[in-house]
Amino acid sequence: MTPKLIAAALLGLSLATSGIHAQTNPAPAAPTESAVNPAAIQALKDMGTFLQSLKRFRVSTELTGEVVLADGQKLQHTAHADLDVQRPNKMRARMFTARNERIVVFDGQRATLYLPAQKYYSTVDFSGNVGELVNKLEERYRVEIPLSDLFLWGTPAAPLDKIESAMNAGQDFIGNELCDHFAFRQGSFDWQIWIATGGKPLPRKLVITNRADDARPQSVSLIQWNLNPTFKDDVFRFVPPQGAKAAELRALEAK
Repeated sequence: MTPKLIAAALLGLSLATSGIHAQTNPAPAAPTESAVNPAAIQALKDMGTFLQSLKRFRVSTELTGEVVLADGQKLQHTAHADLDVQRPNKMRARMFTARNERIVVFDGQRATLYLPAQKYYSTVDFSGNVGELVNKLEERYRVEIPLSDLFLWGTPAAPLDKIESAMNAGQDFIGNELCDHFAFRQGSFDWQIWIATGGKPLPRKLVITNRADDARPQSVSLIQWNLNPTFKDDVFRFVPPQGAKAAELRALEAK
């Protein structure tokens, strides 16, 4: 791989972890009042408020996604991601599968994307907060951070007005934790979320179903939290490993 190809490699290393807010859907029909349970919407608001209150945490996810072949057969693939976050402006994210690995490090002044297998890295200057960085990487470079909606909920940009239906689907255990289960419809996607009960309403599971595809492919994310992480500040500093080479990360052309 040459430095000229690193942008393509970084953009192609997707873990299929698109957030609901990032989907491009047909314009939905206007929701009816009875289709949207206010308590389900309030649960999202409460979750968002709690997420925005977290200052230092580690969150991990195991994602199972489906690929539908031309004959309708489904293949499942698994990806993993670990995020160390210190608000307002520090993050380290590692995303990996059996085939690919990508690391993103943000120290408050610059963000670095690194491909360990190829030993290429790209750096862009940035002085905003973590949520703003996540949006910039996706919009300008098509580099997606897993669980990106964690930085969206609880802010004015949360897509509550795009939800066509919302309901409380009862309760389930995710691991050993009792969770409230909610189901939503938004454009051509159905999505479900399991939120921990009690004083820490953390999202523990997310399921997204693509209704635009007759095969109804799904992605399932199981989410683990550590609100008292032991990582040190140096995890947010990127030091190029021996033999690593710098390459330019080019922004996408505006359409």
